[in-house]
Amino acid sequence: MKLEGGCYCGAVRYVAEGEPMMKAQCHCRECQYITGGSPNLFVLMPPDGFKYTKGAPKQFSRSDLEKLVTREFCADCGTHLVTRPRVTPAIVLKVGTLDDPSSFGSPQMAIYTVDKQPFHHVPEGMPAFQRLPQR
Repeated sequence: MKLEGGCYCGAVRYVAEGEPMMKAQCHCRECQYITGGSPNLFVLMPPDGFKYTKGAPKQFSRSDLEKLVTREFCADCGTHLVTRPRVTPAIVLKVGTLDDPSSFGSPQMAIYTVDKQPFHHVPEGMPAFQRLPQR
């Protein structure tokens, strides 16, 4: 699968190739900050198939969190593009940044529902996990 996308202003563009490792919605508190309050829809992609094709993102990491990640975003318009977990070789690609968000299909699961807000929606019958599913 080949996914292309970029930020709101067009200063940063990317391509991601490979088989998606997971498609999910995340309800964690950190994602709520990034989205403005909603769950975060993402597709987990292999890092070897990901590259920026235009511009370069700014990076941000918090060292006080248990599971450290680096978030990458456009320095001009602020669009959050990807997250790079330090413990898993993967790219967490934000669905809203895809040129064709419909290529995402739908999430396979909801994660970090321990932080789910009353106004968040998890579709009936979709697997939901308090944190992450067991591997």
